[in-house]
Amino acid sequence: MPVTEMRQCATDRARACFLRACELDVAVRKPGNVSRASAGHGMTADAFVASAEAAAGPLFERGTSVGERIEAAVEATWAVAGCNTNLGIVLLCAPIARAIELRPDASSPAELQDAIESVLGALDLSDAQAAFRAIARARPGGLGTAADQDVRHAPSMDLRAAMALAAHRDSIAGLYRDGYGALFDLGVPTLGTGFSLKTTRVGGPPDAATVAAVQRLYLALLSSVADSHIVRIHGDAVAHIVMTAAQGWRVRERCRGGLDADPDFAAWDASLKADGINPGTTADLTVATLLIAGLASPSRPAAGWSGPGGTDRDT
Repeated sequence: MPVTEMRQCATDRARACFLRACELDVAVRKPGNVSRASAGHGMTADAFVASAEAAAGPLFERGTSVGERIEAAVEATWAVAGCNTNLGIVLLCAPIARAIELRPDASSPAELQDAIESVLGALDLSDAQAAFRAIARARPGGLGTAADQDVRHAPSMDLRAAMALAAHRDSIAGLYRDGYGALFDLGVPTLGTGFSLKTTRVGGPPDAATVAAVQRLYLALLSSVADSHIVRIHGDAVAHIVMTAAQGWRVRERCRGGLDADPDFAAWDASLKADGINPGTTADLTVATLLIAGLASPSRPAAGWSGPGGTDRDT
């Protein structure tokens, strides 16, 4: 197959995986996040569905840089949602999309991580300029100010270097610095080798095994580090309370199996929303991990397949 055709097929497949990952993001109850089972934070799942569909085109536009993908996807999202629903997802998935275009043969976790690392290592000042404009446009909750490389001002370094400066306070920035290590070292193994993005029909509800896998992934990520979005809005103490609770739920899941039918799990979801607590960064990491797992899975969606998508984020 010619290289151009390989890249087009790989990009189409990645776009399909992205949309399915975003659909699972709202199809599965993840406590504190908006889902089809439970709206919250003044939003419903439909806004995230529209956001993912709008962002998918710019994110997977061949020949564009990471920064261009980020800025165009944020603008497309605002055009349909009128607010920030998916900034974290866009920031994480743009390098993955670029990596798949450049390395269409990357199909294992190790190959994908190597491809992403190459993309991150090549980020330049123009990527930072575009990403800064996009972040300032999205106005994520609790953004605050920074003494150096504040997104409201023009950057003076490449995007990865700027992210490294923010890594101590933001998990997504830390992933840029660390080559997405947490997603590959914790996220993908948590899903397991049997996970597939094609276990349910397009547009249909996910089966019980998929629901359990996504919830297991979410809890693993939430229990491993204080959620950046919660820290920005509510402070470290609240973020650590939520992290500790997630650790308890992770133990409970291991002992008893799936949590989706547990009324206490739904009650935790409702209590977080009642208190305005949204583990938005963890949900972003969940979507990016699902995308990676879909691309590395032997049961990847076919190139021509696409389904409705949804995101849940940093608002």
